[in-house]
Amino acid sequence: MDTTQLKEEICKALDSKKALDVTCVALEGLTSIADWFVIASGRSTTQVKALAENLEEIMEKQFGVAALRVEGRSGGKWVVLDYGDVIVHVFEEETRKTYSLEQLWGDGTNVARFEESGE
Repeated sequence: MDTTQLKEEICKALDSKKALDVTCVALEGLTSIADWFVIASGRSTTQVKALAENLEEIMEKQFGVAALRVEGRSGGKWVVLDYGDVIVHVFEEETRKTYSLEQLWGDGTNVARFEESGE
């Protein structure tokens, strides 16, 4: 699975469990840490944890892809899942506003909201 396909499957998995405002930030050429950030929100710390756990399960069972590292799971305000070239940030809504990663890493042309085709 290439990086773009990985990003798309991650977005679909988050969207399928009602993540809010799933957004992709293209980072290629901006940093060496990753090619993409996928950013999503949950309505509560419970939903943030559930979204992260569900994403891990789907990626492992359906695609054989395990996160290299997961941070923040115990707090539930922000969970980071590292899939190599795709780093996923799942935020509680207010925490996402505080960090504003889309503005920090976006230049106006490299940020796109995920929209499931056909829905």
